[in-house]
Amino acid sequence: MNEVSGFPPVAGASATVLVLGSMPGVRSLEEQQYYAQPRNAFWTIMDRLFQAGVDLPYQERLDVLRASGIALWDVLQRCERPGSLDSSINESTAKPNDFDSFFGKHDQIQQIFFNGLTASKIYLRKVQPNLEPRFASIPFVVLPSTSPAHASMTIDEKAKKWSIIGNAVL
Repeated sequence: MNEVSGFPPVAGASATVLVLGSMPGVRSLEEQQYYAQPRNAFWTIMDRLFQAGVDLPYQERLDVLRASGIALWDVLQRCERPGSLDSSINESTAKPNDFDSFFGKHDQIQQIFFNGLTASKIYLRKVQPNLEPRFASIPFVVLPSTSPAHASMTIDEKAKKWSIIGNAVL
């Protein structure tokens, strides 16, 4: 089994929205970039919502998200997982990120958006029960995964669901 470790959060001081995935995929880990798999719809959707698409260099995309009040992170700090699929995560080895510290530094977060069902399930099981009450009560929305493995929806359908984030940061 391959142990994988995630990335630090991307968050500006004025972040009000937190987008959480589960754990970066193989391509993202290789390139050390969130959502580096070209067929992942995340950056296409961020382009539609915030003009933060793959035409921009990676650091500029992150800057656009920060300037828009969006923080980006994953639920897990590390886990054992062969390949990239969330369904392959060995939950018994899953170590969550330090959300108490994160929310302590980013106490303006008003909404969490999960990139897929797995991220939300792991968060609700392994993170939320251990948070301070003021952090545990942050409302959340589960959005369809932007992963190419979630092929039951088109990019347009996913983008329509994800547009709620644009409203949350206005």
